[in-house]
Order: sequence, then structure tokens, then C-alpha cells
Amino acid sequence: MSRRELREQIFKLLFRVEFNGREEMPEQEQLFFEQFSYEDEEILVKDSDARYISEKSSKIIDRLEEIDEMINKQAKGWTTQRMGKVDLTILRLAVYEIIYDENVPVGVAINEAVELAKRYGQDESSGFVNGILAKFAK
Repeated sequence: MSRRELREQIFKLLFRVEFNGREEMPEQEQLFFEQFSYEDEEILVKDSDARYISEKSSKIIDRLEEIDEMINKQAKGWTTQRMGKVDLTILRLAVYEIIYDENVPVGVAINEAVELAKRYGQDESSGFVNGILAKFAK
């Protein structure tokens, strides 16, 4: 998988945090990887890709409170509780990449987040995500 495809899969797995308790995430992860055999036989997940998705998702989940606190500080007039779940998940992934992942340049993290917002969010999502993440780039 390309980096973009991996990021998209991480986003999809992270999105499940909004609907399941953390203690349920190992089971959710297993279900997540099982879906590939049913939904789209064209997608073949290599062991290395699955490991990357799993490890990065776990690292983000471990820092959710910290990441949410950072988002709350930058999102003037908004809190993570008021944000749409798609936008919030995209922001969490991007903030993790900007702050903690030295392998992802800040500009790439922001651009990829905006693209995810265009694909999965509402009409205003890409501008909203870009506006908040721009504050992290300074």
C-alpha cells in the first residue's frame, strides 16, 4: 500500500474509537482487518502494512487525551466534543503526525488530512481541518 492508502486505513480504524471503548479496540482491529477479505478482494494487506496500521493506530490511541488537549487549545470556539467525528479523527491523525512522527513532514500531514476531509467529511471539513492544522505548523 502507498503511504496515502496506509493513512486512510489508519483513519478508518481510528474512527472506530468514537463508537467503541478502548478495551474493545483489539477486537475492533481484528474485525477491521477481516473486512478486507469481504469488502474488496482487490485490496491485499501485507503483513508489514497491517503491522504499520496497527502500531500507528495504537500509538495515536495511547495519546488521545494529549492530542485532544492540543486540538482544544488551537481550535478557538470549538472543542473536540463539538466537532464532527470524521473531522476529529482526521485532526487526531494529523496532529499525531505533526507532533510525534518525525517521518512525516508537517506539510504532508496537513495536505493528507485535507484530502481525507474532502473525501470523508462534509463540505466545510477541508477548510476546518486546514485552519486548525495551520496553527500547528507555526
